[in-house]
Amino acid sequence: MDRNAQCHCGSLRVTTSGEPGRVNVCHCTACQRRTGSIFHCGAFFAKTQVRVEGASKVYTRIADSGRAVSFYFCPECGSSVYWEPSRYPDHYVIAVGAFAVSTFPAPFMSLWEETMHPWVHLPADVAHFSAGPHNQRAAHARCG
Repeated sequence: MDRNAQCHCGSLRVTTSGEPGRVNVCHCTACQRRTGSIFHCGAFFAKTQVRVEGASKVYTRIADSGRAVSFYFCPECGSSVYWEPSRYPDHYVIAVGAFAVSTFPAPFMSLWEETMHPWVHLPADVAHFSAGPHNQRAAHARCG
């Protein structure tokens, strides 16, 4: 199955083939600020499943974990469409909202719920983590 994602103006487009390896939501403050929303929802695809078209700008930051994450956004409208986490160098993460379809697979994991807005409710079968899934005791690796 092919799916199309794009920025608000349509200049930066991503086509994915097949199903995502995983879909997750993240409530960390970095994702809240980056998206301008209360959390992000991202779908992981192997780079071999993704075709990118159109110009983009990139913003790279170092996460609390010390790992880099590069965010690609449209230079015209500013929409963040996809990113590359250095933790998963063979994957892109595509913003689920950029697909703009209500039938997209639901997330299986919710990260950084310690900063989740208290009125957000997710499906019961979603795995819940107060911080990142890899190290519950350390506050690191926020979306990186």
